[in-house]
Amino acid sequence: MPQILSSNMVLQREKPINVWGFASPDEKVEVNFAGQTKQTLTDKNGNWSLLLSPLKTSAQPQTMTISGTNKIELTNILVGEVWLCSGQSNMEYQMRKLAKITKPKNEKLGFPADAVERAKNQQIRIFLVNRKQLAKPDSIHKSWAVAEDSALRAFSAVGYFFAKEIQEKLGIPVGMISSAVSGSAIEPWISPEAFAQEAYFKNQKVRNDPGKFYTPMIEPLTKFKVRGFLWYQGETNCFLNETISYSYKLKTLINLWRKAWGEQLPFYYVQIAPYDYSKQKSDKVVLTPDTEPNFWEAQQQVLRLHNTGMIATSDLNDNGADLHPTYKWEVGRRLAILALGRTYNQKIEYSGPVLKKKRIYMPYVVLSFDHLKYFVSRNSDQFTGFEIAGKDGKFVKALAFQKGTDIIVSSKEIPNPKTVRYNWTENPTGNLYSNGLPALPFRTDNPLTSQFKTN
Repeated sequence: MPQILSSNMVLQREKPINVWGFASPDEKVEVNFAGQTKQTLTDKNGNWSLLLSPLKTSAQPQTMTISGTNKIELTNILVGEVWLCSGQSNMEYQMRKLAKITKPKNEKLGFPADAVERAKNQQIRIFLVNRKQLAKPDSIHKSWAVAEDSALRAFSAVGYFFAKEIQEKLGIPVGMISSAVSGSAIEPWISPEAFAQEAYFKNQKVRNDPGKFYTPMIEPLTKFKVRGFLWYQGETNCFLNETISYSYKLKTLINLWRKAWGEQLPFYYVQIAPYDYSKQKSDKVVLTPDTEPNFWEAQQQVLRLHNTGMIATSDLNDNGADLHPTYKWEVGRRLAILALGRTYNQKIEYSGPVLKKKRIYMPYVVLSFDHLKYFVSRNSDQFTGFEIAGKDGKFVKALAFQKGTDIIVSSKEIPNPKTVRYNWTENPTGNLYSNGLPALPFRTDNPLTSQFKTN
């Protein structure tokens, strides 16, 4: 069997399920699972594949039997929701690290340092992709594990806390697949063929080893049905001062993965956390205080693609010198809230304020937002983090208050305002929240809006 099909796995409910493997040429193979019996013959290379009808949710362990000249039994299988999480070190960030970090400053967000010791939930299962093994046939059928003990210690913290929240709220089994590589740029997660099909990259050489991780770490998973994707990556590309090129790379990745799985699956991703990029030395580019806000803007462009969502992390770093901030439990929780609201249609608030449009009534700029609850503030300096500029483009600190579902922004220094920006810094301290979630950073004169093409 392939590595991804093993005992302890979770199969995606309500979708036809591929079962496949390797045998001798022209060998007859029979699969029995959940009351279904399906048969097939292997091809001349010994490959076989068959399809099980969609399965109902099952929290009771079941056994799958695969019979050919030999017999394989995969035990303790559940049926529920399966998600794939991928990216670089902040997604790979292991659960074991939680026991060693210093106590975070924001006590409201909790601190589950003992989460591994407390993990006793048989309904969460995990699969950690081993780059060298994933494409090889598996003879021991034990690559999935219950989310506890040493298997959980080595697993993605973001992935686990996402699964924990989803499992608690839906009350059904959850399987998490983590396929992430520390320090990886986005390009290795995308095949060279996908770059060749995106018009933006027609006349340019794509660097950073396209396909290097896609081929061994994503492609072998594509027959395994999942509900959606979680993505936490970007720091490596931000170090290269990327803007719109990253938007197109992320678009290319989303289109490729959806095509590979044959479904327009939800794709939820993480705003890279605040970090002092401007203090880092780089041989290749000049990093400035604008480097990270520019990158956030590039990340947000992809929200214009169907069935995507991004969580804000502007409040999730206690130390600007830390590229791997704590609060991974909150990143996982915010991704889960997004999935619960968007994919599972629960009636919950899943987003902080997101800028919708601006209007100018001298000397005020009126900003309208999605996901901003109705409120009227009494004082004109209710919110921090806003800046305003006239046509010379020189920004000054602004007064900002809420009227209904609008934010009114002004400054005595700028009688004829043209643009507003919020949290436009690698060290954001703005306090615009709604539903307990921070607003995404923005500037109203975002140049990428007209430059980035979604189709």
